[in-house]
Amino acid sequence: MQDFLNQTLSGKPPAQFSGHNEHLSWQWLDEGILEMTPLNASSLALVISAGIHGNETAPVEILNALINALLAGERPLRSRLLVILGNPQALRENKRYLRYDANRLFGGRWQQYEDSPEARRAWRLEQALETFWQVGNRDEVRWHLDLHTAIRGSWHSRFGVMPLRETPWPEDFLHWLAAAGLDALVFHRAPGGTFTHYSAQHFSAASCTLELGKARPLGCNDLEQFTAVRDALAAVLSGEVLSEPAAQPVRYRVSQQITRLSEAFRLHMSHRTLNFTAFPQGTLLAEDGEKRYYVQQAREYILFPNPDVALGQRAGLMLVEDNVHNEATGTG
Repeated sequence: MQDFLNQTLSGKPPAQFSGHNEHLSWQWLDEGILEMTPLNASSLALVISAGIHGNETAPVEILNALINALLAGERPLRSRLLVILGNPQALRENKRYLRYDANRLFGGRWQQYEDSPEARRAWRLEQALETFWQVGNRDEVRWHLDLHTAIRGSWHSRFGVMPLRETPWPEDFLHWLAAAGLDALVFHRAPGGTFTHYSAQHFSAASCTLELGKARPLGCNDLEQFTAVRDALAAVLSGEVLSEPAAQPVRYRVSQQITRLSEAFRLHMSHRTLNFTAFPQGTLLAEDGEKRYYVQQAREYILFPNPDVALGQRAGLMLVEDNVHNEATGTG
């Protein structure tokens, strides 16, 4: 296999299903799913996914270049690796999704929806993660990096969304996220249907959804904007020393979720409102029939505002700063 992305976009199986070079062996498992095993033992079992939303293409291009270099034997591999292009059909059509948002279907939530490409794909990706981590040894460290870009612009151009986790976050994982150039980290306090929630909840993986700029079609991305995350990915794949982060990410936690419950839903902010825009206490954010959403804290920040989501889906998250951590680290 010479080019993982082109092979996936072709919609056809590769000419050969496995291979090896002086550093690794690889096996094509399914459309857009590739497993790579280093010849030297490793304590890290790493899942890197991109293209869960088919119009978020910069991470797909970055990941493809790194994987092709590994396949060509140009770089060593030091971690057991599962590579996933999440929604190949939507990627071919440059659409966020074809019927349902795949990143709301994990953790078995796909069973609540009618049969669709996204429901079938979510089920297949759950199986792929389970199989990959089951075959590892008990002492393996599990990481999952799910690479995205945002629909809207943002006051923080690169940020990470951390799923609910009952135990402390590993320091080396947080250090990697800072070295990847993330400006902010958002910590969930409730479970959800995202891919990273699934890997964290079911497999105790250190997981993060990385939002890396705005969504653009394949070939239209300025990849020089992603140097820090590309270098950090290359380092973790090949066991190299990370660059020291220029700064620590500002930390936020989710304070409330805005949910679109009916056709009467109205989001009281412009379609040009940037992620992490601040609103003062008492501001009416949205209304849905008799239900009203207000800013409850002294100041809250909007994340992922989208009035056009399906009924029952998240139309926005409200955040507050993690002042204790930010003051301790001098961020914020």
